[in-house]
Amino acid sequence: MEPKKSTKANVGRNSSLYFAIGLALMLFLTNYAINYKTYDKSDIDIGQLNLDEELEEEIPITEQIQTPPPPPPPPAAPEVIEIVEDEEEVEETVIESTEVDQETEIVEVEEVIVEEVEEDIDVPFAVIENVPIFPGCEKGDNNAKRACMSKKISDFVNKKFNTDLAGDLGLSGRQRINVIFKIDKTGAVTGIRARAPHPGLEKEAKRVIGLLPKMQPGKQRGKPVNVPYSLPIIFQVQD
Repeated sequence: MEPKKSTKANVGRNSSLYFAIGLALMLFLTNYAINYKTYDKSDIDIGQLNLDEELEEEIPITEQIQTPPPPPPPPAAPEVIEIVEDEEEVEETVIESTEVDQETEIVEVEEVIVEEVEEDIDVPFAVIENVPIFPGCEKGDNNAKRACMSKKISDFVNKKFNTDLAGDLGLSGRQRINVIFKIDKTGAVTGIRARAPHPGLEKEAKRVIGLLPKMQPGKQRGKPVNVPYSLPIIFQVQD
């Protein structure tokens, strides 16, 4: 059965296209209406610049004061040159040549004796061949003399050291003083140094070590040498 109306006469067949065109047109008009702005002409009047009326500034005329030039310097007096006659005769120094020829006799030089300068050598107390001898420690071998010397020095320090000094200085408890000195090539005690918790203890330790008697010097390979010696002094302060 054939339709009664033609498809070309159907109005609703392109309705979606018309709807899209109408929607786009409405969006365009809405956007234009929203962004449309008007301005008052009085607000944008920037005025006019008239360049014809220029201000003419009058520059005052200043007078230039001319400074007179300085007077010319006085004429210099002519320099008088005095001629002095050279009366002194200068003797020329003649340098003789030190070169020798074949006829010059060569003198034989005698043997030059160079004196040996003895250097101060420090040999530790523990390894020296012949230890220093404290008075009263002459007997026995080297080890016996070493032990005797250590005991004699300890007894001497314990006898002479003022142990009450630590209490007077306000110190308490166990006190340790490290003393280092040398027994030089003559057997005298030199180079005494001490380190203690208080300068007063250091001074007392130096005083006591300075009272040590003169000893027989230590020897290394048969020659007297310096022997460093260290001695710790330890005592307890009674509260």
